[in-house]
Amino acid sequence: MIGRSLWVILSVSIIVVIKNFLGKLSRKEVDRLLYQWAVDILKIAKVSYRVINPHHFRFDPKRHYIIISNHASHYDIPLMIASFPKSIRMMAKSELFKVPIWGRAMRTAEMIPVNRSNAKKALSDLKYAKEKIENGIRIWIAPEGTRTRTGELGAFKKGAFVLAQQTNAVIVPIAICGSGKILPPKTLDFCLNQKVAIHIAKPIDSAKYAPSERQKLMDDVRNSIESLLQ
Repeated sequence: MIGRSLWVILSVSIIVVIKNFLGKLSRKEVDRLLYQWAVDILKIAKVSYRVINPHHFRFDPKRHYIIISNHASHYDIPLMIASFPKSIRMMAKSELFKVPIWGRAMRTAEMIPVNRSNAKKALSDLKYAKEKIENGIRIWIAPEGTRTRTGELGAFKKGAFVLAQQTNAVIVPIAICGSGKILPPKTLDFCLNQKVAIHIAKPIDSAKYAPSERQKLMDDVRNSIESLLQ
């Protein structure tokens, strides 16, 4: 199963790089390739998922969006892309962009690097993310910064919320329930046939919070997600 998954990742990465080299890679085509990649990866692991959307959320093309969720598994990435198939990109640690072929494909596909060890570079990364949001990209961010090892929701880092307020973005809180069982951290013990629920909470408009209320914004988003994980 690992071999099949790696082959799917490598294949899509090569296609992205080649199409970009040939001048045939549009954002719409990247959306299509990412969605197909996500669906294929989930099928290999036999993951079934359902999106629970009680507030009937839909993207408004006139607004900016940041999707914020908990993070329990590498499979959160394909789950998010499969659930939100239009121009969703993730913010990921900059080290991943150094991986041959895959890293180049990520950058070409407009994924957003974030440097965790260099504050100056991190500010530059946030500026790049701001430009992408203003250009129509919806960014998925896991503000815990890493996968949970305990199943509990970790502390949130402020970067996503700084970005939200800079762009007057609508934050879409997401609770991903069950993904941690697919591939627990620090193991290669895949558990097939897992069921995952993706809960979309009521969107939160960051424009309604003053800069001095950033902590309240963080708390409101965190509480929204945590309430759905219980």
